[in-house]
Amino acid sequence: MAWTKYQLFLAGLMLTTGSINTLSAKWADMFSAKGCHGDAEHSFSHPFVQAVGMFLGEFSCLAVFYILLCHDRRSPEPRMNPGQSFNPLLFFPPAMCDMTATSIMYVALNMTSASSFQMLRGAVIIFTGLLSVAFLGRRLQPSQWLGIFITILGLVVVGLADLVSGHKDDSHKLSDVITGDLLIIMAQIIVSVQMVLEEKFVYKHDVHPLRAVGTEGLFGFVVLSLLLIPMYFIYVGNFSNNPRQVLEDALDAFCQIGHKPLILLALLGNTVSIAFFNFAGISVTKEISATTRMVLDSLRTLVIWVVSLALGWEQFHGLQVLGFLVLLTGTALYNGLHRPLLAKIPWCAARMNLEEDSSEAERERLLNDGRVHAGEDT
Repeated sequence: MAWTKYQLFLAGLMLTTGSINTLSAKWADMFSAKGCHGDAEHSFSHPFVQAVGMFLGEFSCLAVFYILLCHDRRSPEPRMNPGQSFNPLLFFPPAMCDMTATSIMYVALNMTSASSFQMLRGAVIIFTGLLSVAFLGRRLQPSQWLGIFITILGLVVVGLADLVSGHKDDSHKLSDVITGDLLIIMAQIIVSVQMVLEEKFVYKHDVHPLRAVGTEGLFGFVVLSLLLIPMYFIYVGNFSNNPRQVLEDALDAFCQIGHKPLILLALLGNTVSIAFFNFAGISVTKEISATTRMVLDSLRTLVIWVVSLALGWEQFHGLQVLGFLVLLTGTALYNGLHRPLLAKIPWCAARMNLEEDSSEAERERLLNDGRVHAGEDT
């Protein structure tokens, strides 16, 4: 069935804003400007300030939710399901995971390329799959285990590409590239914990996705904004690139923005893009399918890589292409994107139906045990 113009718009919006999200953050990292008290010009290295801006973008989804809800209630036939009432504190643990992982990833983005950053984020399916087996009692299909194995192989290839490029790249030291890649992998472990927490304690309350994203954004924005105060006094030495060598110097960030307003444009691009990306992603799932959303999310890695090459932010490496293709294959297998192709083969279709019946029986058993909520489709 052909897509409507609105569906094409949503798909384009998700792909564009998802790419801008990473590219704008990397663009901000590439600026240099003077700081406070006559400091010499230095690079803009403020990952925690960037993370605050990201959470502000997520928080704005809460405003979008209430605007849509008010508009829907004024219509003759309201169709929007606001979800049931819930305790907002349920979102606090996953929000803290999100805050920690996002901050680590922005630190890592300072150390490695935008394309490697986006590719290595694919590691989340490895840890999410393993944790869902351990804590949610889920049984993974053979194709999902194969997807996890192929994803691990893809991460190794991307890591090798970074090792090769680290010897030739003047913008990043090899030690920084390796550290950045390891930090991204570490962040994906925390993201997978966040996903498991959301699935086990939050989604069973039938919370609207925009409301869920906005509530987590609120907690992340408030807590991380308050943490910027002690971070201003925590000395970390050479680990930090700001003049005072503290964990985060928010005042220095504001002074640099004042001296070079383009930095503010990059930060606003990150904040606005994350808000529209969340809205577009939810809308794509609703209007088209979750599979389409997964495909678009994978395609933005390609967009980020191509744009980075076009802007001269990084050099072409054949190993990176191979790593991307391997990661894409692993993600596709894990998320079941191969099923529409196999469904056209009669004996494969019969086998898939048996697997789905078995999965449904397992799901019913878990529902009766009270370990998952009705309507969950993962």
